[in-house]
Amino acid sequence: MIPVTKPYLPSREKLDQYIDGIYERNWLTNNGPLVQELTQRLEGYLGVENLLLVTNGTLALQIAYKVLGITEPVKQASAEAITTPFTFIATASSLKWEGVQPVFADIDPNTWCLNPANIEAAITPQTRALVPVHVFGNACDVESIDTLAQKHSLKVIYDASHAFGVNYKGESLLKHGDAATLSFHATKLFHTGEGGAIIFKRKEDLERAKKMVNFGIAGPVSIEELGINAKMNEFQAAMGLCVLDEIEHNLAARKELWEAYRESLAGKVQFQRLQPHSTRNYAYVPVLFNSENSMKAVMAALHQQDIFPRRYFYPSLEEVGLYSGGACPVSNDTAKRILCLPIYNGLDAEKVTAVMTGVLS
Repeated sequence: MIPVTKPYLPSREKLDQYIDGIYERNWLTNNGPLVQELTQRLEGYLGVENLLLVTNGTLALQIAYKVLGITEPVKQASAEAITTPFTFIATASSLKWEGVQPVFADIDPNTWCLNPANIEAAITPQTRALVPVHVFGNACDVESIDTLAQKHSLKVIYDASHAFGVNYKGESLLKHGDAATLSFHATKLFHTGEGGAIIFKRKEDLERAKKMVNFGIAGPVSIEELGINAKMNEFQAAMGLCVLDEIEHNLAARKELWEAYRESLAGKVQFQRLQPHSTRNYAYVPVLFNSENSMKAVMAALHQQDIFPRRYFYPSLEEVGLYSGGACPVSNDTAKRILCLPIYNGLDAEKVTAVMTGVLS
C-alpha cells in the first residue's frame, strides 16, 4: 500500500539515547532541557527569534490569538478574523473555538493562497485580524497583506503549518506577521509526533505566551494570566531533535520525488504557481485536474492499485455548516478538483505516475 504520506522515523539508536537521558534526569515536562535545546536549535535552523514550542499546531494558533488580543468581543459582539476557506479545518475552528468569527475571503486561482484583492471588501468594524495560510508551503503575498493590515490596524497571524524551513527573499518566511504558527504533527516534514510552535515578532508577546501555555503561572506563587496547558514535553522534543538531525537527508529525498512528479505529469495536470522569491520544502505534491470527474477517475484508478492520495482541502470551508459567510467560487471550484499525491522518504513515485498517465492519456 502507498499512503499519501508516512511519518519520518529517525535513527532509533539516537532516539534511545535521548530517552535514556530523560530517564536519568526524571524531568519529563515543564520546560525540560530537551525542549530548551530544541527551541535553540530550531531558532538557529529556521533563522528566527522568539520561538515557543507548544503541544500542537492548533493550540499554537489559539495561543497566538489570545496573546495578540484578537479574541475579545467588539461592542458586545464577536470579533472577526478574515481567513481563507482553502485550508485545514483547524485554521477556522481554532478561531471559532476562541469566540472569533471566521470570515472567508476567496483565494488566488493559481497560487491557492488568500487573495489580497478580496480582503478589503470583507473588513468590517468587527474585524481584528487577518489569518492567511501559506498553502502547501507556498508563500502568501506578504507585502500586500502587511499593507492592508497596517491600513486597517489589524493583527496578522500566519498559519504556516506547511511552511517549515521556507525562506522568502533570503529570510525566513516565518518572520512575517505579528505571529506565525507551525504544526509538528507526525505527517509534517518536521515533526515531534505531535507538537507545534509559535514565532512572535515581538519579545514581549513571547514572554506573555510563555506564561499562558503554563496555566498563566509566572512564578512559584504568582499567577498573572488566564492560561492553559499547552507545553511541549521532553519525549516530543526528543523526537524533534532526532528528526532535525536528519532533516537535510529527508529534504533531499522529497525534492527528488517532487521533481519527478513535476517532470512526469507536466502538461497533464496543473501545478500550483509558486512564489518566485521563496524556497521550497517539498512537503506536498498538490495537482489540479480539469474537472472533478477527471480527478475522481484518477483517484479510483490509484485506489485499485493500493495507492491512496488525498483530497486537500475538501470541502471548501465556506460550505461547512458550522460556518457562515459569502460565496468563495474559486476556492469551491479548486477544492473539488485538487488531489495531493503521495510523497515520503522511500516512495517509488514511478508507480504513481504510471497509473495517472494511463488514465490521463
